[in-house]
Amino acid sequence: MKRTILFLFFFLITVNTYSQDVNFNEYFISQTLRIDLIHAGNFESENYFLEKLIKEPYWGGSKTHLIDKFRYGENIVEVYDYATNKLIYSRGYATLFQEWKATEEAKKISRSFYETVIIPYPVNKIRVVISGRMRRAEFTKMFEFIVDPRDYFIQPSQPPVFEVEKILYNGDPAEKVDIVILCDGYTINEVKKMENDANNIKEYIINCSPFKEFKNNFNIWLVKSISEESGTDIPGERIYKNTILNSSFYTFNIDRYLMTTDIKTVRDLAGYVPYDQIFIIVNTDKYGGGGVYNYYALTSSDNPYVAYVTVHEFGHSFASLADEYYTSEVATEDYYDLKIEPYEPNITTLVDFKSKWADLVEEEVPIPTPSEEKYKGKVGAFEGGGYVAKGVFRPMMDCTMKSIKYNNFCKVCSNAIIEMIKFYSK
Repeated sequence: MKRTILFLFFFLITVNTYSQDVNFNEYFISQTLRIDLIHAGNFESENYFLEKLIKEPYWGGSKTHLIDKFRYGENIVEVYDYATNKLIYSRGYATLFQEWKATEEAKKISRSFYETVIIPYPVNKIRVVISGRMRRAEFTKMFEFIVDPRDYFIQPSQPPVFEVEKILYNGDPAEKVDIVILCDGYTINEVKKMENDANNIKEYIINCSPFKEFKNNFNIWLVKSISEESGTDIPGERIYKNTILNSSFYTFNIDRYLMTTDIKTVRDLAGYVPYDQIFIIVNTDKYGGGGVYNYYALTSSDNPYVAYVTVHEFGHSFASLADEYYTSEVATEDYYDLKIEPYEPNITTLVDFKSKWADLVEEEVPIPTPSEEKYKGKVGAFEGGGYVAKGVFRPMMDCTMKSIKYNNFCKVCSNAIIEMIKFYSK
């Protein structure tokens, strides 16, 4: 009985912490304040610099779940009402800078990355705080500034120059997960292919569990962004293309890592519609892609595993799912501190396993769990994940976050996706 009362006590504290009473219409209007930053540093240190503020015409996020209950990501933005110091909005996110910090190059030189954060447009003056994790531990405040929504230096966004199409629409963006699909490396003569590829991405997502069980919770928009040239950069083959989003293979010198650092143009185009998530299709048949939490997901359009890459990378960007594989080449070194419980919901160092999926483990399943046939299909803690064979554990023997298999999310990953869908759909 004592344990039950104690659990209920902490549960109520947690619920109260994450469901603070924030009336959207009291503090915000249904538009977006985009905050553009320069994030610079190296392996040991980093700094932020405010670049500009932009007012965009739509807000696609929830109007009820304004405080982030997950706190995933390498960074979190928190917005406080200036007059009362009340927390009125927060959202965790990650960026390419944090990945780059864990590369060998970051030990040798400093670099700057353009970054953007979006929040609902405030009615009154606000205080914005951006915090980051040092070695993936707890958040530490790194940058703070005041925004007056009446400031005439806040720029209006530019009017759309490309056509927009709703390819899936189920209702009010404030009550749906809104995905905007952007396209890179499609010329004016490839618009039909672009449309077909975008519809394929839609089908890959909504026909994969657990997305398909909640497909009515999604809106999907297509921005028909045109490039001067077809394809994308492949630096390792000395191929360079003039494309709208400046995507490139060999990100951080990994040949299959297809990304773009031009987040400014990405956000410019995404702002044509109300959106929660960004998905980018690159017009190439070379295998590759990437996904970063609350940043964007990306896949090449015609690689033979495009269905798998689509949902795997969207698992990263939407639900903060970690990679569960440990044999493929990656750019980062010692990405997870084995003395710290990772924030991602689908891996553990067993430092604080109770905070993860311990409640899903059957009594007869040992922790750690041997990779034996009798535990196939069981939830446990199987060693190997997060790019290392030892010290990091995954929930099941196999999953879409581990192997090249479409429609194969494990129970823990599925639950994390469902929780995120519900968070954005109310």
